[in-house]
Order: sequence, then structure tokens, then C-alpha cells
Amino acid sequence: MATDLSYVQFVCECLKGESPEYKKMFGEYMVYLDGKPVLLVCDNTVFVKKHAKLSDLLRDADCGYPYDGAKEHYILDVENEELTQEVIHILKEVTPLPKKRK
Repeated sequence: MATDLSYVQFVCECLKGESPEYKKMFGEYMVYLDGKPVLLVCDNTVFVKKHAKLSDLLRDADCGYPYDGAKEHYILDVENEELTQEVIHILKEVTPLPKKRK
């Protein structure tokens, strides 16, 4: 099941104080902040790449696989505003900008 455009727009609205952008990829979406890929939205679920700096914050979060062959990710409840803001703050620090293609 592909992600609905309305759901990814809802996710972006939950990122208060940010200027998210999203790109469609194979029926799913990547959400970018400051040009950095921070959230993966698949099957109307928000996934966050597992990172050591998030392990304490998301230790009780559900985990899942956004697509076949993917590594396990945290599942983020974007309706939890305080948690989402903390996660976004950390991700903006630890996520590198994508390498430019030649």
C-alpha cells in the first residue's frame, strides 16, 4: 500500500517551526529538513533511521521495516508533538547532507 499524499502533508504539518520538503519515491515519500533526509514515510507510517543518539529517546518506540530489504527503523508517532520535536532536533544535527551527484 502506497502512502497517501494527504498523509505526508499531515506529517509535514506536524513538524511545527520547520520548513519540510518531501519527495515521492516509488509510491512512498522522504521528508527533508534543511536539505537532509530525516523521515521516511511508507504505508502511511513514519519511520526514523536507527541512530545511537536516538536510542534512549526512542527505546520504547515500535520498530519496523519501511520496505523489503530495509534495515529496521524506529516508528515515530508524529502526533506526539514533544517527542517529534526532540527527534527532529537530534536528526538535524546527526544527519549529513546527501552527496551531490555528478
